[in-house]
Amino acid sequence: MQNEKNKVIIANMSGFYGDRLSAAKEMVEGGPIDFLTGDYLAELTMAILYKAQARRPELGYARTFLKQMEGIMGTCLDKGIKVVVNAGGLNPSGLAAALKEVAKTLQVHPKIAYVEGDNLMPRLADLQKKGVKINHLEKNITLSQYGLPPVSANAYLGCWGIVAALKDGADIVVTGRVADASIVMGPAAYHFGWKRNNWDELAGVAIAGHIIECSGQAVGGNYSNFEEVPTFKNMGFPIAEVFEDGSSIITKHPNTGGLISVGTVTAQLLYEVNAPAYITPDVVAHIDTLKIEQAAKDRVSITGTKGTPATTSAKVTVNCMGGFQNSMTLHIAGLDIDEKVAIFKQSFLEAVGGEKAFDKLQFQYLKSHKIDPTHNEEAFAHLRINVVDKDPKKAGKMFTGAIVEMALCMIPGFCMSQPPSPASPRIVNFPALIDKKHLLQRVDIDGNKIEVKEVIPKGKTLTIKKSKLKYKHKFNTQKTKKIFLGRLFAARSGDKGGNANLGVWGKTPASYVFLKEFLTVKKLKELLPDTAAFKIVRYDFPNLLGLNFYLIGFLGDGVAATTKMDGQAKTLGEYLRAKIIEVPAELIKS
Repeated sequence: MQNEKNKVIIANMSGFYGDRLSAAKEMVEGGPIDFLTGDYLAELTMAILYKAQARRPELGYARTFLKQMEGIMGTCLDKGIKVVVNAGGLNPSGLAAALKEVAKTLQVHPKIAYVEGDNLMPRLADLQKKGVKINHLEKNITLSQYGLPPVSANAYLGCWGIVAALKDGADIVVTGRVADASIVMGPAAYHFGWKRNNWDELAGVAIAGHIIECSGQAVGGNYSNFEEVPTFKNMGFPIAEVFEDGSSIITKHPNTGGLISVGTVTAQLLYEVNAPAYITPDVVAHIDTLKIEQAAKDRVSITGTKGTPATTSAKVTVNCMGGFQNSMTLHIAGLDIDEKVAIFKQSFLEAVGGEKAFDKLQFQYLKSHKIDPTHNEEAFAHLRINVVDKDPKKAGKMFTGAIVEMALCMIPGFCMSQPPSPASPRIVNFPALIDKKHLLQRVDIDGNKIEVKEVIPKGKTLTIKKSKLKYKHKFNTQKTKKIFLGRLFAARSGDKGGNANLGVWGKTPASYVFLKEFLTVKKLKELLPDTAAFKIVRYDFPNLLGLNFYLIGFLGDGVAATTKMDGQAKTLGEYLRAKIIEVPAELIKS
């Protein structure tokens, strides 16, 4: 039961490293909040931070957070707003030290804490020597067997180190790699004094954390039904008003752009998940048990989320050095483009010494040209060439030089999309699990050190009964019409390491009944032929009127190593919505 008098207001100011800098000030000054949180880390970000730290060892954290704190540190202290972020990345202690310098310059005196324990890199060899299993989640291979040298290894930690820091009086808490929802779960668990086995309450705030951690995406950003969004000017960022029972209201500051609706929140609920059981380090939150309702304008209520005990293992993201990669894209125009592409490919292979000249070589031919084009660019097809090799010179000058040298001795009507560039290091993602008994959070607050164990449940495992929510609808199949799938259904897609997820949902029970019967894995592969080679698992979310498809291996070796033009699968949902399907005519009217 939601009690308006007993709630904690948690606002989010960042969804990734590079998000809108001004959001910090906007959230602090736009209305009353108790906590300000920020999510800066993605699997790609950890690779970016590794490269930064390799150049300058004192770095490895999200430097934009320092810039944000310069503008709001004093205001937060004046208003009693506590700040919790994972901007520490690979170097939380370094960020804490830099924050103290900012505070010194501003002549303010916040209590700054940092949480470590996620970085397994210094212990990795020893753990493996002791027989600790670090196995790839999909490839059934150990890290040792993988054969690529690891450059970073970070476990996803829970929220209780954050709770400990707040209990000890911290005004600002910076962490390394914690689960995305942990930065929201920590403040709520601290505020309400929850215990580690308050499963339903923790599950509820885990869902709230999942919804708000991607900043503008819960407020109409990247939303399929974008025509519903009143304005994209001055886009608000999301706020979770969390109650003692774990339920929440998702909202935004008044007089800001964007939209908080059942649709925008559903989109975020189905983003970057696989099964309805949403696993965090501290609890398993069952998305298919929650109830989502429009409570008022720009206010969406999330109630009834059930939780079960956390798992005994934690996710670990290991980034490995996988050689070097490069790519070039050619625009090829005019007539007989198939023949032109064939000639170019053959000539390129002859120039470099055949298909085995590189460790990996891939051609991507995109037939985007139009018949009888009205603009020069409409005559273009695209040939993208990707290479990977352990030798940076081969993936660099040898590769690009072979293409450049053909510029005047080749097919007519082609140009390069960008100048040749050197090969870049290829960071390969290795997702794994580790037994939590090997993890220990270490909290440092002005030199006072606290150790916090991860949640390892004991005793019987609680089970959640399958949702009894079922919808029935009998369609008149004699009257059908063709329509773009996206005119009836919304979608949201994204990356999960080397995998991708694709959530699809309707607005009415009838549309869900059709969607569930129509959009099987087989049908999805027919509609999107470039997904056909991958294992795909479908999950049902009847309470959200939607489905989620989990595409295993779709992004290859992860965002930092994939050869796909959309390396984060952000466009996959809209690709599906652009397909024409045949539906019962009554569905279009409903």
